[in-house]
Amino acid sequence: MHDPVHHAHHYSNIMSTTGNNEIPKNYDPNKTEQKWYDYWEENQYFHSTPDDREPFTVVIPPPNVTGVLHMGHMLNNTIQDVLVRRARMKGKNACWVPGTDHASIATEAKVVQKLRKKGIKKSDLSRDEFMEHAWEWTDEHGGIILSQLKKLGASCDWKRTRFTLEDELYESVIDCFIKMHEDGYIYRGLRMINWDPEAQTALSDEEVIHKEVQSKLYHVRYAIKNSDEFVTIATTRPETILADTAVCVNPDDERYKHLIGKTAIIPMVEREVEIIADEYVDPEYGTGCLKITPAHDPNDYELGQKHDLEVIDMLNPDGTVAEAAQFYIGKDRFEARKQIIKDLKEKGLLVKTEEMANKVGYSERTDCVIEPRLSLQWFCKMDELSKPALENVMNDEIQFHPKKFKNSYKHWMENIRDWCISRQLWWGHQIPAWYFGDGEDEYVIAKTEEEALEKAREKSGNAKLAATDIKQDEDVLDTWFSSWLWPITVFDGFREPENEEIEYYYPTQDLVTAPEIMFFWVARMIIAGYAFRDEKPFSNVYYHGIVRDEQRRKMSKSLGNSPDPLELIEQYGADGTRVGMLFSAPAGNDLLFDENLCEQGRNFSNKIWNAYRFLSMNMEKGETYSPTVEIDPDNLVDKWMLGRIETTLAAMEDDFEKYRLNEALKKIYSLIWDDFCDWYIELCKADEPGKNIPKQKLERALGMFEQLMKMLHPFMPFITEEIWQRIQDRSTDEAITVSSWPEFESTADEADIELFKNMQEQISAIRNIQAEMGLSPKAPLTIQVKPADDQLKKGLEANQWIYSKLLSIESITFDPGLSKPKASASALVQGTEIFIPLEGLIDLDKERERIQKEIESTTGFLKSVEKKLANEQFVNNAPGAVVDRERQKKADAESNLKKLEESLSELE
Repeated sequence: MHDPVHHAHHYSNIMSTTGNNEIPKNYDPNKTEQKWYDYWEENQYFHSTPDDREPFTVVIPPPNVTGVLHMGHMLNNTIQDVLVRRARMKGKNACWVPGTDHASIATEAKVVQKLRKKGIKKSDLSRDEFMEHAWEWTDEHGGIILSQLKKLGASCDWKRTRFTLEDELYESVIDCFIKMHEDGYIYRGLRMINWDPEAQTALSDEEVIHKEVQSKLYHVRYAIKNSDEFVTIATTRPETILADTAVCVNPDDERYKHLIGKTAIIPMVEREVEIIADEYVDPEYGTGCLKITPAHDPNDYELGQKHDLEVIDMLNPDGTVAEAAQFYIGKDRFEARKQIIKDLKEKGLLVKTEEMANKVGYSERTDCVIEPRLSLQWFCKMDELSKPALENVMNDEIQFHPKKFKNSYKHWMENIRDWCISRQLWWGHQIPAWYFGDGEDEYVIAKTEEEALEKAREKSGNAKLAATDIKQDEDVLDTWFSSWLWPITVFDGFREPENEEIEYYYPTQDLVTAPEIMFFWVARMIIAGYAFRDEKPFSNVYYHGIVRDEQRRKMSKSLGNSPDPLELIEQYGADGTRVGMLFSAPAGNDLLFDENLCEQGRNFSNKIWNAYRFLSMNMEKGETYSPTVEIDPDNLVDKWMLGRIETTLAAMEDDFEKYRLNEALKKIYSLIWDDFCDWYIELCKADEPGKNIPKQKLERALGMFEQLMKMLHPFMPFITEEIWQRIQDRSTDEAITVSSWPEFESTADEADIELFKNMQEQISAIRNIQAEMGLSPKAPLTIQVKPADDQLKKGLEANQWIYSKLLSIESITFDPGLSKPKASASALVQGTEIFIPLEGLIDLDKERERIQKEIESTTGFLKSVEKKLANEQFVNNAPGAVVDRERQKKADAESNLKKLEESLSELE
């Protein structure tokens, strides 16, 4: 029975198979897409609960909560939706979990910016006051991106929408920190970290982008105490000279052996420092003499620890010069750089300046030059944790698609460093560390203030400690420290590790993401999966490329080279846009986006609509039709079309297994456009013009069309649902979204398919002759076919009606003993010769004259090009592209000449 409410909701303007001509001339996605999305949501087709079916789970890479849809999201979510919709049709319990990420650095920066416009500084607010503004901003802008994904057709289980800062997930992240600290994986330590002076926070190594830039290498002289000697050091950061606490040389470097143990004088500050020796220094590099600044270089810090050197921090957190530097106090670091060079020059200590290319670290978020800085931070030990994550990717327990990404994953995992997980921000998961003194170990880890106070009293031995004596760490955890738990926490698997949902949905199946977050996110989720559940988080990782413009630049708002995805949907429909994205997107390779491909997608929608419209206009009013794929066993075209569907299904299956989604789409596109629309429908038409397609033929055509709509549905969900619902009345549990993926017992006879393909090629060859000879398609032809063998002759004769249906024919004969008739055009198809006598169709004398003139003109042109290419000066001096163009002209002219001579000989 139909559900009467839903039946009324959408069938009032939908034709059924009883025949009805109320079909709009043009397909309008703006009128259908929202209607069907509402219908799918209303009927909860995307909602999943555990049952006895095989689960197919996908977790969305959570976009920034306050973000808006960009081209990368479009590609990423289109791919996920194709995989999820197909799994749903394959009978799996598809569960696609949506959600958003709190994105500490990006969101806090936006809130600070907004407050600045109102004249409010973050430093003027308490933490609670700032958080109120941050939540207000999140509530105002949050979730916009999720509603935009609905426009794309994303079939997410919206009831499961998660946010990394919601209470349940917040608690899980804090529990994770506490557990890892208890297990000895999290520690606090003074380390050289990547410092972003603009955001004023630590960054992990993965958040630093190294760019090659043109820098200056300054050679500076340091005097040797009580001597006329100098040593020369080379540096790209001369401002750090103010914080030098040693000079270092290689112990075996003959140039400097006599200076080891002596005292050098640091310019400007006149600090006396020892000249030390260490094998770390490469005598061949630079001057072989190294300035040591333990506070501002990771390698110098290591040497400083080894040789017990003083540490002088000459920079403030905002990148200005600190008092410890003694000079340029309060100036920006780059301003101080200019000033110290000027001063060193005046003192005669600047030996020379060289231009050099070197790599400089920039903050991924703020694009600010990173400063190495000593800081007390929280770290997560990675060496032990990462081992199962490396092993299970290398042995393909978790499969990467394409496989080439295993190499960079392996390299990173084998060189993994401890992860700095603290960030100097307020928006995020506040670190559950509570301090009761200034000593390095005077802290406790606790979930609540009450628990912290109890632990602090116990650890300090001071039972009188009050709540006012303890203070929670101001910092928050790195955003990735919450998203590495995403496949677990969306099913509450951290707080309740044996709950029904985590047991059913985990591990998930497919993760779709971009290679640039392989280390930030993918590797860490794998680490977390094995660390907390002793199980992989997903079985497959599909890496798609970056969306680039035709100049191969990454599409971005700042470059202004990115179309607005919602405008594309408005213009081409969601289906057309999805097709455009997928046609551009081979797995793992960057996508060169071309808007013309979206137009091609829209044209495809129109082609499908017109095919449906044509079939429906052939329905007799009041007649009932039952679409079927039960074919006429004597009809070659039916057998061929069903065979094509079967072979395409098998080929698409292979493409899906290899994650070649664009190849699968191309196959169904060609099957519908080329095979069904251009051949099958044409051959279904009634023999007499103006008559409708016979009922049984129409039912078979509609049945085939239904199968094609199912095969296309994961790629183009809206138009396929619209047509599916129009072909027949459907109950709510018969929507195409929840229908079964087509399956056929292979009935295709290879010989039948080959016979029809041979006839297709023959008909195409005859149409080419008509076009080349300028013959009217309506001019009746005499066709003489010389089949390659007797078996083929029988097949062609039995299906002679196919020629007659598609060509205007006076007569057609099939004879293996044929000789070529005089003045006839010919073609060769798989060993079969086709002849079309031209007498009476064209003026043979005029045609010979026309071709002769064409031959003369082409010969003259060819000679002029050959003359140019014989000129050595031209070939050697002209740009390569110009010479190549001339060579192409020569090849084209030779090819044209050969065709013209063949055409002339055919008229003999």
